[in-house]
Amino acid sequence: MALTQAERQILEQTPEASILERSMELLAGRMALVSSFGAESALLLAMIADIDTDFPIFFLDTRRHFPETLAYRDTLINHLGLTGVINIAPTAEALQDRDPQDMLADFDPDACCALRKVEPMDAALNDYDAWITGRKRGQAATRAAMKLVEPLEDGRAKINPLASWTRERIDAEMTRRALPRHPLTSLGFASIGCAPCTRAVAEGEDPRAGRWAGQTKTECGIHLPAR
Repeated sequence: MALTQAERQILEQTPEASILERSMELLAGRMALVSSFGAESALLLAMIADIDTDFPIFFLDTRRHFPETLAYRDTLINHLGLTGVINIAPTAEALQDRDPQDMLADFDPDACCALRKVEPMDAALNDYDAWITGRKRGQAATRAAMKLVEPLEDGRAKINPLASWTRERIDAEMTRRALPRHPLTSLGFASIGCAPCTRAVAEGEDPRAGRWAGQTKTECGIHLPAR
């Protein structure tokens, strides 16, 4: 499955302010949102709910999330009236075979991410031509050149409607909309992933410095370019 050349051209010519609504309209039934229900997720979820509360939204339950994240997911679903949220997860068999003691992240975080994130997400998105992400260019050096419409090698695409948004702009819009905040943000967690691989960050520290701290790893693998 893939976008046609005409569809890609339409989206690439669409202004940033209209890219979310235009892509949801153009690729109806062929596109989904992937959301971590993390620190800044509420804004994009709210923007999608304004257009279609039944839009498919994938939440990847790695079985290693903070309890606060799972509670926040449920809070946002209720607050925004979302009816299309789909929980996906690694199979019990895969976890038993490859991480029976839940310790894989301690000595091979790349393998843990492949097991708990990349493989389940690949399977879930297999029937979709495009997917929406909440990534921003300012989050990390690896995302600095990210496009609104990001082509994949297999002809599909990622749509990144918040690519140019700063933390300050997101915070202001979340405040304006009176959106619930992830409970861990008040404790210094600026970017929230799985509990074993996430820590709070200090004032002025890069927001993603708390992800895989002390390692060269910066991405789980879902958003690596070669996909």
